[in-house]
Amino acid sequence: MKALVALILLIQLPIHKAAPAAPPAPLGCDDPEAEAAAEVAVSYINGHSHHGYKFVLNRIENIHVLPQLPNNDIIFLELDLLETTCHILSPTPLANCTVRSFTEHAVEGDCDVKLQKVNGKFFVLASKCHSHADSSEDILQLCPDCPLLARLNDTEVVTTVTAALNDHNSKTAGPHLRLLEIGRAKIQYVPAHIVFVEFAVAATNCSAEEAKENVEACQLLPDDQSNFGFCTATMVTRPSQDLTVNCKLYGHQVPSPDIPFLSRVFQPTVRSNHPSQDTSAGLVPSVVQGFTNHNLRFSHNNPVASESISSEFSASMLSAKSVAKRAVAEVAQHDKVPRPVGFVPPPPPCPGKIRHFKI
Repeated sequence: MKALVALILLIQLPIHKAAPAAPPAPLGCDDPEAEAAAEVAVSYINGHSHHGYKFVLNRIENIHVLPQLPNNDIIFLELDLLETTCHILSPTPLANCTVRSFTEHAVEGDCDVKLQKVNGKFFVLASKCHSHADSSEDILQLCPDCPLLARLNDTEVVTTVTAALNDHNSKTAGPHLRLLEIGRAKIQYVPAHIVFVEFAVAATNCSAEEAKENVEACQLLPDDQSNFGFCTATMVTRPSQDLTVNCKLYGHQVPSPDIPFLSRVFQPTVRSNHPSQDTSAGLVPSVVQGFTNHNLRFSHNNPVASESISSEFSASMLSAKSVAKRAVAEVAQHDKVPRPVGFVPPPPPCPGKIRHFKI
């Protein structure tokens, strides 16, 4: 009898169907985990760049996480970067590097990065970057008299770099310096004609006096004595002629165990389908690049990622983007419920905040 009563009571209980679980919200671009992953990615990109300047994070455009195993995720990032005033040879920590202002003719980097997170630590598997200077029209609208970026093989640029380096070597008692690469150049036409240049240098095994006798015999110092530096120069040609040069040597730097310092700089020539695009280091004024900025697409590679990872990177990145878009749409659809008056919805998870300025 008791069993029959229990059965009747059980039948009378309301039957509740479990509601389908909402899909997990995508990781936001400004979440701490996203920022930590971006920091590792930017550090990796700067550490493996061979030319030009260090870049800082400006904005996380998108992030998507693909869980693999417990405590093991694959993370895809889309990053917007901005060029700083620190050359890649500079030992200045990235946090202390100044971002070039908009009116200095800023350069933006766009990167897709694939990372793996294992037990809370991030490792870069693959990355693909390119960079471009802001349009001249944008600069001139805000600052009509600001000088604009010039091609690195412009005759006036090469002439100014050559004159500046000769001037420094003729007046210094230190080691004879050799040009590594022209990093940046701008030309102003009004009200005066001025050429601004920046270039990387390295000390040779010759003193100034020895170089005067036989400059061809001067060789760059070996790894255990290497001494790199950076120069800026300004050449005024109108209304009167004037040359100002400032060079600074960084001193010998001990390379990191995984990235020998000289191997970061003196890479074999990388040629592309673009004419005049030569990214060999140890450049002399007659063979500098014919572009206005060093492109991350040519200067950055990934010696850690395997060839198979690199070949699959573009396809997997596109797949991750489509999955991320679907996840956002599903969460938005699930979140369509009545809200109290005055409710302010949370900001979308991506893109993230702009840290400096948008190009």
